[in-house]
Amino acid sequence: MVALSIIASSQAQTSTISSHAATVVAAATLAVQTDQAKSVMVMTADRFTPLFNGKNLSGWVNVNTSPTTWSVKNGEIFCTGVPTGVLRTEKSYRNFVLELEWMHESPTGNAGLFIWSDPITAKGQPFTRSVEVQIMLGEEMREGDKLMYTSQGDIFSIHGATMKPDRPHPAGWARCLPSENRTKGAGEWNHYRVTAIDGTIKLAINGKEVSGAFDVNPREGFICLESEGTPVHFRNIRIQELPAGEPLAPEAKCMEDQGFRSIFTGSLQGWIEQTDLSGHWKVDDWKLTYDGGGETLWSVNKYADFELMIDWRWSGTSHKSKVPVVRKDGTTPIGEDGKPETVEIDEFGDSGIYLRGNDKSQVNIWSWPVGSGEVFGYRTDPSQTAEVRAGVTPSENADAPPGKWNRMKMTMQGDRLTVVLNGKTVVNNARLPGVPADGPIALQHHGVPIEFANIYLRELPARPSTPSAP
Repeated sequence: MVALSIIASSQAQTSTISSHAATVVAAATLAVQTDQAKSVMVMTADRFTPLFNGKNLSGWVNVNTSPTTWSVKNGEIFCTGVPTGVLRTEKSYRNFVLELEWMHESPTGNAGLFIWSDPITAKGQPFTRSVEVQIMLGEEMREGDKLMYTSQGDIFSIHGATMKPDRPHPAGWARCLPSENRTKGAGEWNHYRVTAIDGTIKLAINGKEVSGAFDVNPREGFICLESEGTPVHFRNIRIQELPAGEPLAPEAKCMEDQGFRSIFTGSLQGWIEQTDLSGHWKVDDWKLTYDGGGETLWSVNKYADFELMIDWRWSGTSHKSKVPVVRKDGTTPIGEDGKPETVEIDEFGDSGIYLRGNDKSQVNIWSWPVGSGEVFGYRTDPSQTAEVRAGVTPSENADAPPGKWNRMKMTMQGDRLTVVLNGKTVVNNARLPGVPADGPIALQHHGVPIEFANIYLRELPARPSTPSAP
């Protein structure tokens, strides 16, 4: 049994709520049955705080959508639904009661509310690791006599978050189906009240609890509104923060907000494509696709010291190719015939990320056995020292299988570069002698199809360059 002692006014249970918190008038105990025997007693704060001021998006961060996706109209947050992505709070939360109202324009509208979210999207996804509280109309799916999902307030974990539903799902999914249909249709406002306490989530729709989850992880994080294809309105968003309880283990918390901001926001605004070869880089909802037939795509802005995070995957077909063998020190052995040794591979292509405006400081993306992340222009430059050439050679091949998403993080400070690929540091504090002090970023054309997504950057304080060795 989980006992949640909460305080609420009668107005908070109706489908229309004031933009200001009601004064506490009574205390009540809500008993919610789960298959886990434990008891948690928490008393709420006595006042709600607005999360939306009704005038602008102060306090919110556009994570990965267009500047036009979210706007404020008539005291409401309006979302176009395009592209797919999220708007999140600036602040993360642990224990709270959240209330909001939402309205779909379409009879088959789709959106969502994310609880305990990471600050940026998951690898190869337009959404964050979190628990989603469904905001949808007109959709449900059955497999035979089994109801798999509904439009009536499902709760489910996404992209690495975990939870147990209050009621077992017919197919064993980590998803709680609502106990009854309480959602109003298109053009009507619905009221959600979400109580999130120490790994439990309870959802009340229009005044009655219908779904819930427990053993949620993470159980501290950001709150997000979801854009997913159709227009949706939000208003009267407010929160009561509750006592935190015992300290959480690091794995029970979301990622920290490190200041990464998207530099690809659902259009090519902010990027330069060669005019006579335009049309080969295309926006496909939350992805940036390239067909291999144009030219390199450059950022308008220049950057000096920064961290760049980007997702990529091969989207074309492979061919057999012989490529040089590359040792860990960056050299290629010479065979008995006096020629560089090669190995035959299924090659999907070649691409890369230009840092500070030139192709020499390019972090390679390819399917060579040495792995992506190397800096080809420095590794193959005979004028560089053995230390420099070894430093820009990947310590291991950390690439995901072709067709799967990779996440690459590049840190450039002074003349030093670190590359982390899929969570593994493959280039560590390598020196790039003579690298420009600043310059634009580019996504390289190399004649093959590739897809990019989730392009985030944060600028760093300057670090002096290390003098090059004689």
